Formats: sequence, structure tokens, C-alpha cells
Amino acid sequence: MTDTRNTTDAGDATSNGSSAAIAAPGRAAGRMGLGGATVSILREVALLPALIVLVIVGSIVSPVFLSGSNLTGIGQQISALGVIVVGESLILLIGGMDLSVESTYGFAPMLAGALILPAADYGFGTQIAPALGLVVLVLVGVVVGLVNGLLIVKARLNGFIVTLAMVIVLEGLQNGIVKGQSLFSFPASFTDLGAAQINGFPVSLIVCALVFVLAGLFLRYHRHGRAIYAVGGNIDAARAAGINVDRVRIGCYIAGSVLAAIGGLMEAGRVSAVTATQGYGEGIIFQVFAAAVIGGVSLKGGRGNMVGAASGVILLGIVQNILNLANVSSYWIDAINGTVILIALVLARVVGGAETVE
Repeated sequence: MTDTRNTTDAGDATSNGSSAAIAAPGRAAGRMGLGGATVSILREVALLPALIVLVIVGSIVSPVFLSGSNLTGIGQQISALGVIVVGESLILLIGGMDLSVESTYGFAPMLAGALILPAADYGFGTQIAPALGLVVLVLVGVVVGLVNGLLIVKARLNGFIVTLAMVIVLEGLQNGIVKGQSLFSFPASFTDLGAAQINGFPVSLIVCALVFVLAGLFLRYHRHGRAIYAVGGNIDAARAAGINVDRVRIGCYIAGSVLAAIGGLMEAGRVSAVTATQGYGEGIIFQVFAAAVIGGVSLKGGRGNMVGAASGVILLGIVQNILNLANVSSYWIDAINGTVILIALVLARVVGGAETVE
């Protein structure tokens, strides 16, 4: 009996190389059978054992750990991190790296806030409308991502050095525009994304969940989402298949920076301020990479998903919450965090295989 699917696929590849190449991974996955599906599921739930262990530990450490208020508090605390992790994951999937998301995370809300506040509150005195401030915030993300993308993709400069330089530039601007001061007294409409609640449920957590879901659906079902995997998996093959590789890569850098700016706004709303060291002073880039990598997003590109990335974010949030509930000294927190991440990596490796934590 002749398999007509091969003939059809060949015809599609001849008439439309780009579409066929992008869709090919989906068809291949469909022919993998039960074994391939099982491996895929295992990779997506590779952190589940670690999460179960942490929930048990948390319930032992404190009786309030599993309370609704504490769980929603964890959700609000990790929402900003989750959004920026989605952005960095998109960049990692194309085989790139962007260190500057941590500075965009601080600089974008700082600039927008300075434009909104009067001079007496360390603003510029322009006192623009909060809605316009939100537009400025998004534009900062677009500009930073576009500059990074053009320098890395078009000028072919080293991505690590370019984004490291951008970190330094944005840190200097973030401190310089307010002379090291923190900004407070924002209009509620500017900070609602990080501060507002609906029936006791944080708006930021709802937004974070939507970002993860939309990004996951985009990567799985949209042709441009599948193109991201193709570019990260084999850039030369993707280019040969007709994919506009440069546009995909630059688009991911822009998306990553915009999401970092939105994450920074969430954090500003949560703490009701934009500090002069928001982002880089907190070392958030380390949390971002930790969440993405232990969640199975490969540093080599082309492999990973939003389920795994979300699991990594949740794991870090639970660890931090347990440490707070246990009143662990701040002197030991970094060491414990690092140890937990290493243990989580080992568990993810055992459950999901070597490729899960590359």
C-alpha cells in the first residue's frame, strides 16, 4: 500500500518551501507515535517532582503555606519574573541571549514614571497622562530590542557583548535621570497592572498566565512560532527553507524587551515604587536564566516550551516563599537558592533526559 502522504509533502515542499519546512516538525511529531509523545510529556513535567517536594516542605515549614492568601501572594510576587522569563525564552529559542532585559525591566518604568511625575517627586515635571506613560514604556522596550537586534543580526556583533553593553548604558540612564532617587506617588492607572486585584486575585497573575498561554499557543500553532524553533534548531536550514531568519531573530529581541518593560511595570506596581536599582540591583537576570533553563529551555536554541518555563518560575517563587516563611537569614538565601536550583536541574535531568537541561 503506497503512503500518499510522502508524495503530498514532497509536492508541498516544491511549491512552497517555507511553509512546508515550518510545518514539517509538526508532521514529523505526528509520526513519532506513543514513544515520542511520552518523551515530550516527560520533558514538560520534568520539574513536577521538585515542585511536589517543595510543596510538602513548605506545608511542613509553615501552616500558612497552603493558605489562599499565601498562594496568591506567591503568584503576585512571581508575575513580573514570569513575564520577563517568557521574553528571554523567546530569545533563547532562536539561539540568542539578552542580558539587557534586566535593565529594560528597570529603565522603562523609570523613564515613563519620570515623565508622569512632577519635579517635586523627582520627575521631569512634564506630567504627561498615565496612558501616554504606558505608551512610552512599551516604546522603550521596542527601541531597546530593535537596537539589540540590529547590532546582533545585521551588524553581526557578538550578542553577549552587545547586550552587556546595553545593560551598562541603561543602568547609567536609570540612575542618572533621577539622580539615584526612587520614584513614588504614581497615579493608580499607571500601577494597576502590578497592584490591582479582582476579588482578592492579583491582576498581574492573570496577565502573566495569559502571556504564558498566548506565547505557548503561538509557538505551537502559528507558523512564525514554529519558525522560531526552526531558526534556533538550524539557522542555515531555516534560511534555505525560505524563512526570513533576520526578521524572526530581530522580532524575538523586540518581543523580549517589550515583555521585560511590562514586567518592570508589574514590579513597580507591586512595590508601589520604581527604585534606582530595580532589575540590575536585584540580580533578576540570574533568576530569569535559572527559571528558563531548569524549565527546559535550551541555551543552544530550538528547544523548550512555555510549560517548562512557567514551572521554573513557580519553583523559584515557592523556594523564595519558603525561605521567607522559615525566617532564613538573608546571608544564607543565595546559597540555598543556588543549591535548590542545582537539585532541580538534577531532577529535571533524571525525569526529562539530558536535552531537558542543556
